[in-house]
Amino acid sequence: MAKKNFLDIIKKQRASKKKAKFSGTLLDYLELVKENPDIVKLAHKRLYESIHNQGVKTLDIDSEGYRPIFNGDKLRVYDYFSSDFYGMEAVTNKLLRFLKSAAHKGEESRQVLLLMGPVGAGKSALIDSVKRALENTDNHYHLDGCPIREEPLHLIPRSLRPQFEEILGVKIEGDLCPICRHRLMEEFNGVYEDFPVKEASFSQRGRRGISVVPPMDANSQDVSVLIGTEDISKLDMYPEDDPRVLSLNGAFNVGNRGIVEFVEVFKNEIEFLHTMLTATQEKRVPSPGKNDMIYFDGVILSHCNESEWNRFKSEHTNEAILDRVLKIEVPYVLELDQEQKIYEKMINRSDFSGAHIAPHTLKVASMFSVMSRLTASNKCDLLTKLKIYNGDAIIEKGRVKRVDIRDLRAEAVHEGMEGISTRFIMKSLDAALSDSENEMITPINVMDSLIKQVQEQVIDADKKERYLEIIQGIIREEYLKILENEIAKAFISAYEEQAQSLFETYMDNAESFTTKSKVKNKITREDSEPDEKFMRAIEEQIGVVGSSRDGFRSDVTAYMFSKLRRGEQVDYTSYGPLREAVEQYLISSVKDIARIVTRSKTRDDDQKKKYTDMIQTLIDEYDYNEHSAEEILTYASNNLWRDS
Repeated sequence: MAKKNFLDIIKKQRASKKKAKFSGTLLDYLELVKENPDIVKLAHKRLYESIHNQGVKTLDIDSEGYRPIFNGDKLRVYDYFSSDFYGMEAVTNKLLRFLKSAAHKGEESRQVLLLMGPVGAGKSALIDSVKRALENTDNHYHLDGCPIREEPLHLIPRSLRPQFEEILGVKIEGDLCPICRHRLMEEFNGVYEDFPVKEASFSQRGRRGISVVPPMDANSQDVSVLIGTEDISKLDMYPEDDPRVLSLNGAFNVGNRGIVEFVEVFKNEIEFLHTMLTATQEKRVPSPGKNDMIYFDGVILSHCNESEWNRFKSEHTNEAILDRVLKIEVPYVLELDQEQKIYEKMINRSDFSGAHIAPHTLKVASMFSVMSRLTASNKCDLLTKLKIYNGDAIIEKGRVKRVDIRDLRAEAVHEGMEGISTRFIMKSLDAALSDSENEMITPINVMDSLIKQVQEQVIDADKKERYLEIIQGIIREEYLKILENEIAKAFISAYEEQAQSLFETYMDNAESFTTKSKVKNKITREDSEPDEKFMRAIEEQIGVVGSSRDGFRSDVTAYMFSKLRRGEQVDYTSYGPLREAVEQYLISSVKDIARIVTRSKTRDDDQKKKYTDMIQTLIDEYDYNEHSAEEILTYASNNLWRDS
């Protein structure tokens, strides 16, 4: 039965692959082009459409989903990248802008696209994704037996091309390679309409339209890697200028009509890269013998790190190549939420996906990686800058603090080009998971793992000191605040109802204060003066004191009334500053009890029940498991409320 099931799966997959591929002559192909001129595409256009046609939307500052880090710029966001790449919208926007311009035969069609950024920023992953897009695009048509799978319309003589272009509605570019030219004259006696044409897909593994050039040292570099070689075994039979001795298996031959990728491009010697010049400037590459140059239609993609780029551009002799390079910087992600999504994706793809990851664990790791990449500013501290870039509201004295992100970005144009890489964080997470006895990780052991990794892996003493200060100082204190609030909330029964009740009471009093009217007691129906003591107790939680109270109360009342006029729902979460004040007030009212519960070594029955209920709440409502809930409560008891 098992064999039959396996065989059914195999047959089903094989049947789905049995779509008949085109095979005919040039005349048959011309009929196809006449019916659908769109099948004739140059490489840049084909690649651009393979990504663009999967969905795109334009985001401007008023669009849903627009984020502060976009810095006010209008961006196109492509669906193709949305499930794999986070925080890279600006990079993919520039990449597709390059391809669109090149698809329209602008200057970019004669440029090498260079992705430049720090290690682990996602350059290679992005190029791999682009190559997969080409592999998943429609099949292309080429001359049967052609080593570079060239466009069949190259067979059309130049004298007839204007006439054929008018009939077919396409532009014919390029010339026959030496091998096909020889075959045309010898095998088909110049009758080009009988030359066979076939259909094929793109495949990196099959070396069809996608090639990769790895970095090589000076001793192993050979231009034949790029343009192919002469078959030595045939030189005894044919003269050196005979096309039949050519073996066109170089990267530019394989990547014709598709993609040629240069990995760590500037690790190669400059002489090795000269072929790129003719491939971009003239759309031709040398042939390996004494034959004419060969037409090349392909997208040249490359990547490198910043130090290699700076070294290469500092040499004035490299100006010719630099002029043919369009550089796109690929910085590290600077948004906390987007960085966290990266680690969630990577863990889900690993065998650690079944492990329990306690709340805030990946957030703590992401805070460290992002803060290590941020540049210090006089306008705000590092943690505030992290929150601003992430789009979080910064509450100061009861009001949302307005910090222009463009000012922060303008004073740190190099931001994101150095710091802790995603690989460093993943190694720390993997180490913490491997060391765990209960197949779980919490913010506590992840911070310990990060500290250990920094001490062992970071060589620069100044960076090591800075990174340890971020973990042991800024992140630890921020996590303690998060933990304190979460434990207190878990202790409170019916937290939402209590918060809403406090909110409604405050709003009744604030409205009466603002309108200079009385407050009506909802139970006794008696009128009374606004409860100044109660309002101050709420407002002081967020630093609203003195003369600022009047403005805060007016702002809150006006904001709530404007929402009601628009028919929107109003509750304690509607206005950020007031929400924080209500939550802080509610939390502070139970901290004494929470202290007893978390720190008591000998609990009475009532305390035991409250402790058990709190554990259960952390499990049910906050996604802890029993082990992680007890671990964070133990950590809290040793690090919080030490004055008790």
